[in-house]
Amino acid sequence: MRIHFIAIGGSAMHNLAIALHKKGFIVSGSDDLVFEPSAGRLARYGILPEKMGWREELITPDLDAVILGMHALIDNPELLRAQELGLKVYSYPEYIYEQTKDKLRIVIGGSHGKTTITSMILHVLNYYEKDFDYLVGAQLEGFDTMVKVTDSAPIIIIEGDEYLASPIDRRPKFHLYKANIAVISGVAWDHVNVFPTFENYIHQFELFIDTIEPGGTLFYCEADEELQILVRNSRKEIVKTGYEIPVHHVKNGITYLDPENLPLKVFGDHNLMNLSAAKLVCKEIGISEENFNHAIASFKGAAKRLELLNTENNTSVYKDFAHSPSKLRATIEAVKSQFEERKLVACIELHTFSSLNKNFLLQYADTMIRADIPIVYIDIKTFQQKKIKPFSEIDVRTAFNNDKLTFFDNASTLEQYLRGLNFNHTNLLLMSSGNFGGMDLVKLARELNT
Repeated sequence: MRIHFIAIGGSAMHNLAIALHKKGFIVSGSDDLVFEPSAGRLARYGILPEKMGWREELITPDLDAVILGMHALIDNPELLRAQELGLKVYSYPEYIYEQTKDKLRIVIGGSHGKTTITSMILHVLNYYEKDFDYLVGAQLEGFDTMVKVTDSAPIIIIEGDEYLASPIDRRPKFHLYKANIAVISGVAWDHVNVFPTFENYIHQFELFIDTIEPGGTLFYCEADEELQILVRNSRKEIVKTGYEIPVHHVKNGITYLDPENLPLKVFGDHNLMNLSAAKLVCKEIGISEENFNHAIASFKGAAKRLELLNTENNTSVYKDFAHSPSKLRATIEAVKSQFEERKLVACIELHTFSSLNKNFLLQYADTMIRADIPIVYIDIKTFQQKKIKPFSEIDVRTAFNNDKLTFFDNASTLEQYLRGLNFNHTNLLLMSSGNFGGMDLVKLARELNT
């Protein structure tokens, strides 16, 4: 099979390219820019484009398929050439389905927790050396790539993103996988540039349920009232099972599952809820609760999810991917509840399209109430790049409904402020899907005044 990737440098795209290369396919690709770690990983497998840019001559009649990344535009010259030649053009989720339509497909959907639930399932299956394929949105410890597609594995576990499949396929990715077993972890409005109203966003999950194969299974979070209504109103003839937070207790900063008194390396109600979902999926594919618990005890968490940067005396510094209102609230609650005797300095960087939409910003109201020192940072360059009028501190305080909140738009000023705080009996939580203006967070975590 000869496969060409247009925009091969994307996170999911380059991982799928490597997976198909490992499967024995002849893989080529192009992009206008390829950053690390994609560039180094593609080079290691000999499939990094020789030069950057779009080249029509790469699109030849002998190609079996062209896979189009979201980064490409609809007038991309390679795409136009492929269409002219009548070649089959896939989005990457569409091609994942094409490669796995004879497997049992487990799809993890939801506005939050997708990566963690998927990672938990992969950890347990890997622990017991099961044969499985996967697609996950983060680099996991013990896994070489974020995508694996083989001929031998009987199942695939897919993190089902609700964002659009490609520039010419405006369906959400998770609609294309046709799950046999599905999870919805919760619904909270996101991607406002694509789904301009909450009702429009919710409708995508209704459609997701409709894509589940007849006789399939849906596991859903019972604590989410909006999701409960959605599932109750669905007429899809599938098995629908809710899940809750498991019984547990916290002692000396460690969470234990009851009644086994099993210590976990993760914490927080959101992670415990994720654990319940992963346990149900694993049970559905033949892993007992006892075996699941034995394996999950060594799970350290998904990459960039409550990642411990440093701990010393009575201070711990965590980094988290949280950026949406629901994730922000849940992550703050997790750290505050785990260390009730400590103060919490919580800092979020806003830089996604949704979070910088002035109307959507109101969704952040009361999300940082549990933080003792709440901080919002937006790089002034982000406003300039997105051609958005900068928010003032009053705008942010008003939207967050928090008079304690401090606002920064300069990374150096923010770092200076953090270094001036006393972190004795105080934790720091840094949250962003960006990079805090290039600040060295690990160095900062080691050098804080405690």
